Amino acid sequence: MCLGIPGKIIKIEGKTSMVELMGVTREVSIELLKDVKLGDYVLVHAGCAIQVIDQEEALKTIEIFNELKELYHE
Repeated sequence: MCLGIPGKIIKIEGKTSMVELMGVTREVSIELLKDVKLGDYVLVHAGCAIQVIDQEEALKTIEIFNELKELYHE
C-alpha cells in the first residue's frame, strides 16, 4: 500500500514543479502526468506527482490529515 499526499502546484519548471503540501513546499517530478498546470491539485508519492485530483477531494483529504495530526498530539 502506498500513501499519496495531496498538494497544490505553485510553480512549474520543465519536468518538475514546486508543490505546497500542507504548509511545506517541495520540488516534485511531474513526468508521470500529462497536461498538469499551475493551481492543479496532485497526489504526491515518493517525490512524484502520480495523479491530478479535484480541489474538493484534495481539501477533504488535507482536512482528514490535520484531524489525525491533532488526535496524535492529544
